Amino acid sequence: MKLISFAVPCYNSQEYMRHCIDTLLTGGDKVEILIIDDGSTDNTGMIADEYENKYPGICRAIHQKNKGHGGAVNTGIAHAKGIYFKVVDSDDWVNEHAYEEIFNQLETFYRQGTIIDMFMSNYVYEKQGVKRKTVIHYRHTIPVEQIFTWDDVKRFPLSQYILMHSVIYRTSLLHECRLCLPEHTFYVDNLYVFKPLPYVKTIYYLDVNFYRYFIGRDDQSVNEANMIKRIDQQFFVTKAMIDYMSSFELVNKPLYRYMKHYLSIIMTVSSVIAIKSGIPEHLQMKKELWKYLKSKNTKLYRQIRGSLVGNAVNLPGYGGRKVVIAAYKAARKFIGFN
Repeated sequence: MKLISFAVPCYNSQEYMRHCIDTLLTGGDKVEILIIDDGSTDNTGMIADEYENKYPGICRAIHQKNKGHGGAVNTGIAHAKGIYFKVVDSDDWVNEHAYEEIFNQLETFYRQGTIIDMFMSNYVYEKQGVKRKTVIHYRHTIPVEQIFTWDDVKRFPLSQYILMHSVIYRTSLLHECRLCLPEHTFYVDNLYVFKPLPYVKTIYYLDVNFYRYFIGRDDQSVNEANMIKRIDQQFFVTKAMIDYMSSFELVNKPLYRYMKHYLSIIMTVSSVIAIKSGIPEHLQMKKELWKYLKSKNTKLYRQIRGSLVGNAVNLPGYGGRKVVIAAYKAARKFIGFN
């Protein structure tokens, strides 16, 4: 029996993947580590094979043609044998003490026959060159160390939402919701977290700093310059989220409220990238994105457009854009994102 399957998508990751994998190995033979070599052209594939040979029954090397992050995650889900599933990017790592606490709790649930759909913990921004680390926690928003449902979830703070780094899903739930991420597309981690939410019935939050989210490399997808360069993919993912939420009749009000909150943040991120770019084509794409939301779901559009952030990112003219950029810079400095 494998308690957790860790999928580690790797593309030309030879410089840092060992650190990531080594921190996952402390789970022993009750975990599996799926090292997915996504068409790498460096020594990533060789390192993946090395770990499989050294830790048989724990590490599995999977080689595939390049499909992008989403394609690698899809492969991980398809091959996973664990009861639970988590994605750990190859340049990130986990805290081993927090890992032990999470593992023990999941093992306790397994022995009790308790089903948890979504297990949550904290993540830490490991920003290059920054000594003070920002911890993203949820202790003031959701119940701590108890099983709960959406009905127990309070309103999330304006800037906070559940990231891929926060969650461990029940593997079979990912099959139940038929999660399949777009290939050759960046920013699909938002879809990874967003799409299973209507299927999640039971949640558990352990207030430990588990996931270490490294940011600061110039080639990372969350680098601002890269986000502007790939703005079409950011908008593609945002539209996919709009389509998905519009396809459900969400009767659970707290679930609807949270998914609306999440979509509102991603609409804001997409809008800010376009404004930060200042390129006329990107500003037009921003206008079209808001029109797209209105055409798909008028109620949702009115609620998001009429919110504080909806109004802010749609302030008119050059002056309005300057206000948005100033607010964005302040938020980046306060929270510590890239």
